[in-house]
Amino acid sequence: MRNKMFVLLTVAVLAGIVLAACGPAAAPAPAEPAATQSSSQPTQAPAGQPSDSEDSMTMYMPDAVSGDIVTAGSSTVFPLSERMKQRFEEEGFDGAITVDSIGSGAGLERFCVAGETDIANASRKIKDSEVESCAGIGRTVVEFQVGIDALTIAVSKENDFVTDLTLEELALIFSTAEKWSDVRPEWPAETIQRFSPGTDSGTFDFFVEAVMAPANGDDVDAGETAILESAGAQFSEDDNVLVQGVQGSPYAIGYFGYAYYQENADTLNAVSVNGIAPTAETAESGEYPISRPLFIYSSTEIMQSKPQVAAFIYFYITNVTDEILDVGYFPVSEGKAQASLDTWTSATGN
Repeated sequence: MRNKMFVLLTVAVLAGIVLAACGPAAAPAPAEPAATQSSSQPTQAPAGQPSDSEDSMTMYMPDAVSGDIVTAGSSTVFPLSERMKQRFEEEGFDGAITVDSIGSGAGLERFCVAGETDIANASRKIKDSEVESCAGIGRTVVEFQVGIDALTIAVSKENDFVTDLTLEELALIFSTAEKWSDVRPEWPAETIQRFSPGTDSGTFDFFVEAVMAPANGDDVDAGETAILESAGAQFSEDDNVLVQGVQGSPYAIGYFGYAYYQENADTLNAVSVNGIAPTAETAESGEYPISRPLFIYSSTEIMQSKPQVAAFIYFYITNVTDEILDVGYFPVSEGKAQASLDTWTSATGN
């Protein structure tokens, strides 16, 4: 009996020891949720660096970046980029920003062939051949539509007979017609004085594609030849020169970006095309037959290696709507504005 009691006591003691040994091993189980929760918290950032919880966009603020930014291209986009440069500097950027007005084609050549610029301004969409040239120098093109232009046909305030033209009449004026009476018999038998952007201009390219090519069997080359061979036509990459030419005679006619018309509306008349006047509404809807998009181009490589360029583009696309009407162009839709922001985010890896 005594032996039996001893065995029972021994078993009880051993059981107690086992239970005591098992207790601490089970203890971490309730703490597991706490460990899981702590893993979702941001790690402590090294001294001098922002933590993950801080706004990562602070590094792209105008007063947070420095260095040079070089842009070149469209004379049409030029006044808009100049305005955004001014705003960027007012917000604290103290680096150097260069904005050259040399025409869309020349600007894209400097960007995609020479590799001399950070941003190309263009009043037409980049060509496949230009994208290939960019790739050849290690640049992956990114596109941002920053506005809409209503390409404006203008005559002098002294011209009291041209108020509306069809696309066909417009093509005739900038090709084989010599006198205004060749376009409509009731118009004066006076020589047409034509003023056109030069061949490096995106405005010229767009006019050829939208107006001249359809009048020449949809042949772009034939349309370009027709305008280049039109008698007495004067060409310039400087839209202000074109404006001055049109202002100088009641028998002159020219075309340029709406901003240049708006700036000189006291001396110029805007001509309707196919019965549609250039306005914000008709440009946005596409009802005005020669409205067109305005772009700036950069590359993912530039934007990732030069924070000041990425910062300027971000500032440009997020603030351009506040300035564009005053400059003389029209804002893009909310959807296109968001698309540009998405492109920026992808290009910078943010």
